Amino acid sequence: MGIRYYKPTTAGRRQGSVSDFVEITDRHKQPEKTLLLPKPKKGGRNHHGFTCTRFRGGGHKRMYRLIDFKRDKDNVWANVVAIEYDPNRSSRIALIQYEDGHKAYILAPEGLKAGDKVMSGEGAEPKVGNCLPLKNIPLGMTVHNLEMQPGRGGQLCRSAGTSATLTARESRWAQITLPSGEVRRVSSDCRATIGAIGNADHMNISIGKAGRKRWMGRRPHNRGTSMNPVSHPMGGGEGRTSGGRHPCSPTGVLAKGGKTRKKRKPSNAAILRRRRPGPHFAPK
Repeated sequence: MGIRYYKPTTAGRRQGSVSDFVEITDRHKQPEKTLLLPKPKKGGRNHHGFTCTRFRGGGHKRMYRLIDFKRDKDNVWANVVAIEYDPNRSSRIALIQYEDGHKAYILAPEGLKAGDKVMSGEGAEPKVGNCLPLKNIPLGMTVHNLEMQPGRGGQLCRSAGTSATLTARESRWAQITLPSGEVRRVSSDCRATIGAIGNADHMNISIGKAGRKRWMGRRPHNRGTSMNPVSHPMGGGEGRTSGGRHPCSPTGVLAKGGKTRKKRKPSNAAILRRRRPGPHFAPK
């Protein structure tokens, strides 16, 4: 796992970099057909045809890989067949085959290789790739693909290089420290997978050129100050302006430092310590 830099034959090649894909078992291997679904493009539009997410469209054709986030096939050994690339996420995925022949994709943690064996369930050993409830995981261990409600499937720490730490356990609750610094309380019956997600160098890759973003389905992002006043609250004015107000979206929602979380969200009670504010936060 690392980053590859090409010879600077063009301006885009000079600035850009790519993953070396050394953890991929076979770069010419086709994905498992039984675990593929078509992924139609929406271009940021809803079922009425209105743009709900700006600057989306185009991009390379993809097939969606069905990932087993629940890991609920308990006490059955599974063999890691291959580590594969997934165009829909930053992390790598692992194709596993259970003893009964059933195949599934899981998120590939750091250190998992083809030929390894993994298991899920309360009786599983706490080693990399195994999935078990938090009540059976030793304190201080690094976990990923963490559930927020028992049986719902992993929702936290699923992107490349991320992991959470199991810091404490009391009664039927476990205390988790997330990558953002937030300390959260979840049920001890929630499951998590041992280890950190692989492909940690993903965040260090430089795109290099605008066209590479178009391959990913991202269209050019134009500023609100460059628009007309009918198109954006920060648009208009004679000559170039700084906007004249705090940065916001076309509908007026604050873009930097404005709180968007519901104040009475039920899960607020589960947050023991909030994450550190971002760089735009100005303490009073």
